[in-house]
Order: sequence, then structure tokens, then C-alpha cells
Amino acid sequence: MNRAAQDHRAGSDPVDWELAVATAARLVRPGPVVPRAEADVAVGRLREQAIDAEVHVRELTGLGHGLPLRAGEVVDRPGWVRAAVQGLAALTDGALPRQSGAFSGVLSGTAGVQAGVVVAFLSARVLGQYDPFSDGGRLLLVAPNIVGAQRSLDVDGSDFSMWVCLHEGTHRLQFTAVPWLRDHFSGLVTRLLSTMDDGVAVRLRDLPRRLREAGGFVDLLQNPAQREVLDQLIALSTLLEGHADHVMDAVGPEVVPSVGVIRERFTARRKGGGMLDRVLRTLLGVEAKVRQYAEGAAFTRHVVDAVGMPGFNAVWTGPDTLPTRAEIADPAAWLRRVSP
Repeated sequence: MNRAAQDHRAGSDPVDWELAVATAARLVRPGPVVPRAEADVAVGRLREQAIDAEVHVRELTGLGHGLPLRAGEVVDRPGWVRAAVQGLAALTDGALPRQSGAFSGVLSGTAGVQAGVVVAFLSARVLGQYDPFSDGGRLLLVAPNIVGAQRSLDVDGSDFSMWVCLHEGTHRLQFTAVPWLRDHFSGLVTRLLSTMDDGVAVRLRDLPRRLREAGGFVDLLQNPAQREVLDQLIALSTLLEGHADHVMDAVGPEVVPSVGVIRERFTARRKGGGMLDRVLRTLLGVEAKVRQYAEGAAFTRHVVDAVGMPGFNAVWTGPDTLPTRAEIADPAAWLRRVSP
């Protein structure tokens, strides 16, 4: 049996990931112009700080002692695009139904182009990322975006890059020090995607009103069966982002002397952007992501203030001790349930 016949029998991948990479590569914008000497300093500093940052995160959180310390990967925007698509492919592998029929290639190609457009848009904004789903876990630091943001904020370069490394190092520690978290997260994604149906077009008829009410475009693409799983994913993502935001500030001025100035200016930056940028961010759910940082950090801060970091770490005991979406907004309710 030839390859074409085998692909036809098995069905094609629902997303043409190679086309996604190619699309994003054509659309990705160049980063800021940085003299070679300055770029070399920034890259070397990020590699060192990725390790140092995780040491500080371990000391503050009490997580991960005894685990090996690993450097981060410093990449440019095209490098992040390739890594991000690889991670998305690994995360969704087997979760989406394979396409079959005469139009399967067209459908997977369309999905690939759409994915590429989204990744290209994000490639100019992502400062770093921990991907637990590919190559055994990868911590990525996007050097041109970090330098560009530091320049835009007019803050100390060493302080800012360490601050970013603290956030991403916290994400890496969440997944490496909590052994069940990776499979739990991917399991929720698989459950969510497996409930996708053909009724999306019906739910998009009243798009303008629903877009105003939704947290992002993703919130429009759900049926009642998806609500429970989606709420669990939102709660978990909010916890992970908020915990990382809390840690990067709580490490303190001994490590990042200008942390107060950085936080103030960075928070204002998250709210900025022109009209087109803000519309795109809303469509892609980025505005909802910004809210997650604040809500998750408030939850973490409340719990740590009430029971200390060791008490907060009860959250990592198992899936049953994760906060619900309602408990994120009411951390006292989580405390009553988990630490009565």
C-alpha cells in the first residue's frame, strides 16, 4: 500500500502543522535592532539567569529541592514559532479527530494557516514560555522580545531579564516538582477537544453580542458538555499564571532591586496597545489571559498571607485540591475546603 493510500485510510492530521510554521514564518515581524555585542550580552545573561532564577524560586516556594537545575533555551522569534507549534502539536496529538474524505487536506490546511496566523501574532509578544509537552520540557526565553520590552519600559536590563526568568522558572518548577500536573493538564485539553462538535457555526450566529460578553474567542466555541472541563482549564491556568506572577514579585528587591518599578510599568503595558491590537487580543483571548494574572496572583497572595507558603502548597497535592473557578475568586472558600 502506498503512502497516499495509508494516509487516506488513517485520515489526515486535523491541523497541518508544517503549514502553520510556514505561515507564521512569513508573517512574523523582525525584532528590535540590537548591536551584536549587546545581543551577545543579553543572550549570555539570560542563560545564566534562567538557572539562578530557579534557585530563588525553589527557596521561596519550597518546591523542587533535589531536582537537577537546567539552563533555558534562548531563541529568536522564528525559533519560538517552531517550538510553539511543536508544543501545540504534541499537546493536541490524538485529542482532535483525524480528517477523512475528499476535503480533509483543505480542512487541515485551513486550520494550519489559522494556527500560523495566531502564532505569528503572539511571537512578537511572548517573553518566555515553559512547554512541558515536547522534548521532555523546554524553557524558552525570547531574547528580542525581552530586550524590546525592557527598552519600551525603560527599566534596568539585568533586573528585567531576571524578573522574566523568575516567572518562567516558576512555570517550569510547577510541572517538574508536581509530577501529576503535566498529565492532568493534557488530559483536560484532550477531554475538551474531544467534545468539539459541528455546531460551532450555529453558536457564532450572534457573534457581535457574544464577543462582547465572552472572555475571548475560545469562550464562544463551547457547548454545554464543554463547560465543566473548560472551567477546570481556566481555573488551572489562572492558578499557574497567578502563582508565577506572585513569585516573581515576592522573591523581592534583593534579587530584582527595581521590581516595584518594573511591575508598575509592566502592568500598564499589559493594558496598552492600539485599537487593532486590542481587538486581536480580545479575539484570541489574550485579554482574558491578562485577567488571569491578576486573579491568580490575588488568590495566591490571599492564601499565602493566611497560611504561609507551606499551606499554599497543599494546592499541589492532587487534582482534587486544585481550586475551582469559583474558589479562585473566593480563596477563603478554598481554604475552608482544603485546610479546614
